[in-house]
Amino acid sequence: MNFDLTPLFRTSVGFDRMAQLLDQANRIDQTPSYPPYNIESMDENIYRITLAVAGFGENDLEITSEQNTLTVKGKKESEVQGQFIHRGIANRSFERRFQLADHVKVKDATMNNGLLHIELEREIPEAMKPKTIAINGNKKALEQKPQVVKNNVA
Repeated sequence: MNFDLTPLFRTSVGFDRMAQLLDQANRIDQTPSYPPYNIESMDENIYRITLAVAGFGENDLEITSEQNTLTVKGKKESEVQGQFIHRGIANRSFERRFQLADHVKVKDATMNNGLLHIELEREIPEAMKPKTIAINGNKKALEQKPQVVKNNVA
């Protein structure tokens, strides 16, 4: 099922990213499910993505962050040799993309027991943080004396 959102964006400016996100959400069931992953909210502005990358070493993985997109690629250099009676452990290359919200930055990446942990943090610029504005109107009004303007008519 496809939605045409063109009429919504005819009278708006700067919502291109929202249109892209809606389009990607529409295609979400077409994305591969390997490797499995979790997304955790550790705090209000701290997140962790954990990917199950059993069989991959640190040298087999590449993490890049560019323009609100986090990409994790895994590429095995050589195929595992041997005669398998059953092969249930995936040993294939992958590429997984995550769309990051504005001001979300990658802070760290670690490997532990076949799990790749990617730490993210939202860093809101000072200019965009909410500000409390003090109300000083009554104080100033009492301090200022009204000025009387005299009209000189000759």
